[in-house]
Amino acid sequence: MLRWAAIFFIIAIVAAIFGFGGIAEGAATIAQVLFFIFLVAFIIVIAFGATLFKK
Repeated sequence: MLRWAAIFFIIAIVAAIFGFGGIAEGAATIAQVLFFIFLVAFIIVIAFGATLFKK
């Protein structure tokens, strides 16, 4: 998921350089949403991993 966020971020940068503001904004929004989903999932895995393997 982090890889897709990075891909959409690169697409947003390239689109912004070439002047495609709408595409850049959409790709940046998708990248941001994917990054936050990854971050929440990572924190959940860390929290449950610490409690499950603590035995």
